[in-house]
Amino acid sequence: MYPLMFKPILKERIWGGRKLEEKYGRQLPEGKIGESWDIACHPNGTSIVDNGIYKGKSLSELIEERGKDILGKIVEEDFSKFPLLIKILDASDVLSVQVHPDDEYAAANENGELGKTEMWYILDAEPGAIIYYGVKPGISREEFREAIEKGQLESYLGRMEVKKGDVIYIPAGMVHAIGAGIMICEIQQNSDTTYRVFDWNRKGADGNPRELHIEKALDVIDFEGKHSREKVKGLAVQEQGGERTIYVACRYFVMEKLDIAGEMKECADGDKFFTLTIAEGSGEIRYDGGVQAFSAGDSLLIPASLGSYSIAGDCTVIKAYVPDRQKDIVDYLEAKGFTREQMNAIAGLFED
Repeated sequence: MYPLMFKPILKERIWGGRKLEEKYGRQLPEGKIGESWDIACHPNGTSIVDNGIYKGKSLSELIEERGKDILGKIVEEDFSKFPLLIKILDASDVLSVQVHPDDEYAAANENGELGKTEMWYILDAEPGAIIYYGVKPGISREEFREAIEKGQLESYLGRMEVKKGDVIYIPAGMVHAIGAGIMICEIQQNSDTTYRVFDWNRKGADGNPRELHIEKALDVIDFEGKHSREKVKGLAVQEQGGERTIYVACRYFVMEKLDIAGEMKECADGDKFFTLTIAEGSGEIRYDGGVQAFSAGDSLLIPASLGSYSIAGDCTVIKAYVPDRQKDIVDYLEAKGFTREQMNAIAGLFED
């Protein structure tokens, strides 16, 4: 096996723009391109390999042929789906206010679809750009419903100014919306289930209001404030070749940022696969079978069976993977001398 690269799956959205072309030099079709599914294996979009001997083969076909070599132990756990979806989003206009269900609600109401917990890494943001994040404290379900019906929901939502490099954790049930002028890398469960709560009273491309999913949304919204409504601080560890910052370590995925100046050694020992998205800079993956170059905007899948490899260059890399168990992260950080209190800077680490 070797590091896999894919053809981006581009999706037009009413709120999209052209920054994927401007920032990363991607060839885009006409229109407002809002989403690029960079690593995907979902009925609504499956990646096609764009390098090496498997070029032209879909990720689903490759997993069927080389499942354990690609995914590692996840195959033994009988995952019915590839567990992650990696996207880049370009919001030239504000997105709808939306929320995602958890696994239990999605299984019961969305034909067995997974729930959706996700996180955002802000790749770029115009000065003063904001996101909407969470329901303000003390707002009841009925007050929220009434505000939707009146078309006056904004004052009921938390809002947060964001800048390049910020990390936002969005567990299932957290109401959210990306504001205008923001580009993000999104790591999420492999789900395309979104409940649109409010769409700023605008109309779709067909001239009609876009569909809302108010009743389902009200069923799953976190009105109690169970989760933090702050940016994720993360915990940084100095390593040879750069700095590793762990931002999210929930049951569904771990997200690390690697700031590399030189060469950082990594290993895919057969247990799990990794995804790498290049936020900035350029470099190469060095592995036993060769070298794979990359540049800003690229995403790669590191197969579980790749073995020892290194990431070399001057770059910022967003790394994601499915943890064997969250305790492994705790043990790793305790060995580095961090306390449990310090580990609270990592989102999702001590969730049930």
